[in-house]
Order: sequence, then structure tokens, then C-alpha cells
Amino acid sequence: MASFVGAIAITDLVKTTLGPKGMDKILQSTGRGHEVTVTNDGATILKSLHIDNPAAKVLIDISKVQDDEVGDGTTSVVVLAGELLREAEKLVAAKIHPMTIISGSFWPHL
Repeated sequence: MASFVGAIAITDLVKTTLGPKGMDKILQSTGRGHEVTVTNDGATILKSLHIDNPAAKVLIDISKVQDDEVGDGTTSVVVLAGELLREAEKLVAAKIHPMTIISGSFWPHL
């Protein structure tokens, strides 16, 4: 369940940068110069994060692959995957086994 929390936090962080009214984020480096960057680019934000949570790392890796292959849609792919995880968390909390969720055969049980 802790993995869900980390991944959903990453999703919530970058979700607010989407759209015409997307907000900018202020990033401050932890290095010597304390460089400050203001951006609403999801890829830039995700690259600057140092994460230990395995599920959150997967979301960041998804963003990197999307950037490498397509060059766009990095925030959207993270938000989509994060929202799927948010829904999966609800199903796990309802005591549906993760393998059942993965197979997609849980609908008759709801």
C-alpha cells in the first residue's frame, strides 16, 4: 500500500501542470549553487526528483521512455498511470487480489 501512496503523490505533483491553466513549479537544487528553476514541464520536474519509492520510480521511468520515444506527453502518461494506480488501490483495499486486478476479471465481483 505504501507504493501506491508514493506513486499517487508523484501523479498529484505533476497533474497540476497540465492544461492551459497549468501551474509552474519552483525547483531548487540541493547542490552547491542552489540553482532555482521555474517550469511547468513534467519531464523536467520528474528528472529533478530523487525518489526511493519503487512505484514512483516506475512512473518516472515511464516519463523518461515517453520523452525518449515520442518527445512529448511525459506528464500525461504519468497522470494516466497514476490514476490507474489510484483505482487499483481502491480495489486492493476492497480485498480484491492484485492478480485478479491485473487480469481484469474482477468486474463480476463488484
